[in-house]
This record gives sequence, structure tokens and C-alpha cells, in this order.
Amino acid sequence: MGKKVAIVQSNYIPWKGYFDLINLVDEFILYDDMQFTRRDWRNRNIIKTINGPVWLTIPVEVKGKYYQKIKDTTISNPMWGKKHWATIVHNYAKAKCFPIYRDLFEQLYLGCEEKFLSRVNYLFLRAICDILAIKTNISWSTDYDSSNGKTERLVNLCKQAGGTEYLSGPSAKAYLDEGLFQAEGITLRYMDYSSYPEYKQLAPPFEHRVSIIDLIFNEGSEATKYMKSF
Repeated sequence: MGKKVAIVQSNYIPWKGYFDLINLVDEFILYDDMQFTRRDWRNRNIIKTINGPVWLTIPVEVKGKYYQKIKDTTISNPMWGKKHWATIVHNYAKAKCFPIYRDLFEQLYLGCEEKFLSRVNYLFLRAICDILAIKTNISWSTDYDSSNGKTERLVNLCKQAGGTEYLSGPSAKAYLDEGLFQAEGITLRYMDYSSYPEYKQLAPPFEHRVSIIDLIFNEGSEATKYMKSF
């Protein structure tokens, strides 16, 4: 039996495609010893409102031009959870399935005392995986030895994890050296994020690229019917 692996930076309450990727592999490695990038998905995501998409952003400390790893990035305002939760309640209180998950998410937001962004992201990833009944093992790149080279690092992580197949996001086609995977006997495949079905959002027009909490609050236990890995 082969082992499928994916290696991706942690994101804050990511979209449904991120969780499809987790669900399609045996081990999902959080690539958090990589550089933190500003204005990216690491510490922010989009929710749907009647007035259009709105960003929820976790405020973090960024030290100028200093090479700052995701795992070392700290939260600058401990009140972020209270603010995000208030925005979510305001915009999703009327969603069909919001009452089912209200207590769980309220505890996540108001009870979160983690100071590091990666740990916050992990808590939300784990909770959402439990909602979706995703059983994939989630590990950290720091659990393994590091190496140099963009593709070389990914290949080395796959080997250490015992992976025989690497599942990547489609944007990585632009930079991955596919021959390095082939040389190590690791099958390289890419995700297909096209043709997702629409579900009933609170307000038109429909928007696919929003946080998965939008799908959960609107469809509840039926959420996986609108994903591609189930």
C-alpha cells in the first residue's frame, strides 16, 4: 500500500479546497518553517456577507525585512478572537446550520489563548476536520529533518514521511522540478479545484473562494456533498 502526502503552509480558516487536499492524503504536513508572507492566507481569509466578501485578519507581529518563519510569527492583539467572532455572529446568525456549530466556534474564538499563529491555525484546522470527519494525520515540517532547495525539501519530507505519492496544489506546476520526484520513485499529482457545485449562500452572487465556515454554517452535515473528496 502506498502513502499519499501533501505539504502546505497552514492557513487561517481556509476554503473547502484546502480541506479536500487534507482529505485526499494519508499525512498532511504543515510547512510552517517557511517564510511568513504578508497579505497572504496564513493569517487571513474571506467570509461572505450581504454586502459582499469581507476579510477576517489575525493581527501579527512582522519584523520588517527580517526573514520570519510562519512558526515564529506571533499575534499582536489578543482581542482578535473576540472581534472575529462578533463579525461571524453578525453575518451568519441567520444561516440555517449556524445554531448547530455556534457553541463550538464560540469556544474556539473566545477561548483561544495561543500566541503563535501556527498554533491558532492548527486548532481551527483540527476542529474543522473533526466536523467534516476527516481522519488524516496532520504533522509539522519541523517534525522532520530539513534540507536545501525548493523541490528538494518537498521530496525529502515525502521520503522521511514514507510517502510514495505527493499531492500538490495546481499553482506549484510553475516551479516544481517534477524529475526530482520521479528520480525518487514518488508519484506527483496535482489537485483539480474546478467545477465545485454551488450551495445556498445567504446572499448572491455565489462565491466559491471563501472560508469553509461559510459552507459549514449554511449546509451543516451536508457540507461534504459540496466538496470533491468525499
